[in-house]
Amino acid sequence: MREPIFHMISGGPRPVAPFSHAVEADGWVILTGQMPTDPNAPDAPLPEGVAAQTARVMENLRVVLNGVGLDLSHVVQMRAYLTDFERDYATFNETYQGFFPPDRRPARTTVGVTALAVGALVEIDCIARRPDQPTS
Repeated sequence: MREPIFHMISGGPRPVAPFSHAVEADGWVILTGQMPTDPNAPDAPLPEGVAAQTARVMENLRVVLNGVGLDLSHVVQMRAYLTDFERDYATFNETYQGFFPPDRRPARTTVGVTALAVGALVEIDCIARRPDQPTS
């Protein structure tokens, strides 16, 4: 195994804690959970509602993926965290599904949590795989 690569993406979302945007090891790229902050205005208020926040989080994941030369088609697994699961799950799914073709959706876990950083309603992290990487 080669040494991991710790990525901080220029122009990426400002981290809300001490972490890298992504860490890469042997073709696997693990992205830190993204918040619905605007990379161009990190101190601006968060978008209103879970649909707008989900869309912003997905765009932030795209920014980080693009920064390491990948895109959403390389994502194999996602984890989503919702602060009001019962209220927001259906709306979250409606927004989320628009980012993937129906025949190419990553594996996913969605969890209800009591709170998220910066008062967000949603946070999403993911694991991507570089093409043409050996599996063993």
